[in-house]
Amino acid sequence: MKKWFPWIVLALVLGWLGASSVPPTDKVGLGLQEFGRLPSLLNGRSQPLDSVARNSLLVLRGKQTVPTVQGKTLSAIEWFAEATLNGDLADTRQVFRIDHPELRGLLKLRGEDKFFSLEQLRPGLLELGKEADRLQETEVKSEQQTPFEKAVVKLHGNVILYRRLKNSIQPEQVADFQAELKSFQDAIPAGLTAAREQQAGKPFDQSALDQIVSHLQKYDLVRKFAYPLIIPSGSPDHNRDDWANIGTVLMEAPSQGQIPVPVSFYATMSSAYRAGDATKFNEAVKGYQEWLSEHHYAPEIAKGRNEHYFNFLEPFYKASCIYVLIFILACISWFNNSVPFRRAAFGLLMLTLVLHTTGLIYRMVLEGRPPVTNLYSSAIFIGWGICVLGLLLEAFYKNAIGTVVASMGGFTTLIVAHNLALGGDTMEMMRAVLDTNFWLATHVVAVTLGYSSTFLAGFLAILYVLRGSLTTSLTSEMARSLSRMVYGIVCFAMLFSFVGTVLGGIWADQSWGRFWGWDPKENGALMIVIWNAFYLHARWGKVFSERGLMAVAIFGNVITAFSWFGVNMLGIGLHSYGFMDSAFRWLILFDISQLLILVLALAPIRFWRSKPPAPSSAATPAPVFAK
Repeated sequence: MKKWFPWIVLALVLGWLGASSVPPTDKVGLGLQEFGRLPSLLNGRSQPLDSVARNSLLVLRGKQTVPTVQGKTLSAIEWFAEATLNGDLADTRQVFRIDHPELRGLLKLRGEDKFFSLEQLRPGLLELGKEADRLQETEVKSEQQTPFEKAVVKLHGNVILYRRLKNSIQPEQVADFQAELKSFQDAIPAGLTAAREQQAGKPFDQSALDQIVSHLQKYDLVRKFAYPLIIPSGSPDHNRDDWANIGTVLMEAPSQGQIPVPVSFYATMSSAYRAGDATKFNEAVKGYQEWLSEHHYAPEIAKGRNEHYFNFLEPFYKASCIYVLIFILACISWFNNSVPFRRAAFGLLMLTLVLHTTGLIYRMVLEGRPPVTNLYSSAIFIGWGICVLGLLLEAFYKNAIGTVVASMGGFTTLIVAHNLALGGDTMEMMRAVLDTNFWLATHVVAVTLGYSSTFLAGFLAILYVLRGSLTTSLTSEMARSLSRMVYGIVCFAMLFSFVGTVLGGIWADQSWGRFWGWDPKENGALMIVIWNAFYLHARWGKVFSERGLMAVAIFGNVITAFSWFGVNMLGIGLHSYGFMDSAFRWLILFDISQLLILVLALAPIRFWRSKPPAPSSAATPAPVFAK
């Protein structure tokens, strides 16, 4: 049984991955999966409606599902269909998260619930708007706002986002969009005639003019308010970015003499959805897809299908789950010195690396970009780098240390990435400052590998300190292995952080006309290089004991976290991407945790539970523990 245990665990996880990777299909009822694959343009990029739904729901609720009072759970695209095609029902769904008690008091909300519907918020929306307007008039920066003021701004923005979504496919007050469009089409000839006669000062039909104006007033609101651009131009020589919202094309319809075909398809979907006519709804979705293909929108169709599948696949979520299992198996192998558990953890780590890599490459192919373009993608890439380095350590040492730190690092960075995704679209168009050339792509990859390896060295040092101070498991052999691992990883970190910083200077020279400008982000990269160099010189010069060197490596986590996140929140410099309150809080908590571990590292040896290992050789610092 022990011999087969690793293979059994691997087979079970592979079975789970295989079963959860079968593409979703619409077997019966409304074809909402196909509806979710329809392309749109948002945040400067083509994306399926499914991505619009998921990202919007993450912003509003922090989750990609919505529970109903009947005990069911709506997927993101099911909720999106309700919000855009049957807004009255969507208004009853509890999609707004409100945690601040003072904000609940302002809105006169009762109970301990955290989630509320628009119907529940409606009585207090006037007060919310007044408070948001006051903050906008005073122009208080986000980092200077109180927690209550930040909660007001966030909820006000979420209500606006929700209203924009409701007007994305049709005016929210329209119950039968197909009948509405027919009425509008019938009103155009007489309405245009009346408008021309009025301008010419001739007698005109006031009722005909009033009828077309009433339609255009509704569509003008949609033109100003709609969220994604869902109507392609249809022109034979169209540009890939030549999309418009449905209000814009309806406002232009009288001058064009007809309503665009895509609008008619969406109107049919809307009316069929409200009537519960699945056959008619599915035919409209299929007909619109065929129209897109005939009008040379095949790349957008393929992009929508591929991204829809990526959303369904959720490779990073699944990888984070497996990282937890790997950590548990590796820790169990330490307690009973079980080789099968260690091998099972190692096999799963190789499988997870494949999954993690698949997710990275999939994202790169979808958007045609290098692996690191924003904070979210940097978190994903740092976790991948830690996993690769941990796997290499485990292949050499075979003591589960590499497996443990790889699973810890991989899981932690994916959790960071998940929280960053709550801000919205993680594949939005790159900032102009980043969307340039080859030197940038190589710079961000190299410097992010430097982040990964510096973090890994810090995690190994944390493992050394925790096992030495809290357990009796830090043997002389284990201590020497950890010391060599930290040294080797810091050498790797020094190389990539230095090369990445130099490449960043070359890119800056080409893009901004100067190699170095003492920008906060540049200073952060330089701090990592200096700190890694400080560790290496301290080790070579035998300045610190082995415990002291571990403390240096742990403090490298603080410096790297600040260089990765902190400088982005200073609000100054060419690399400042905005203050993030939640990220700042977690950054401070992380730094505090590292400082607490530093206290353990530097505590007198008599407080450590492990016995001091024998003095190391002349090639390494001695003594191993400082008194």
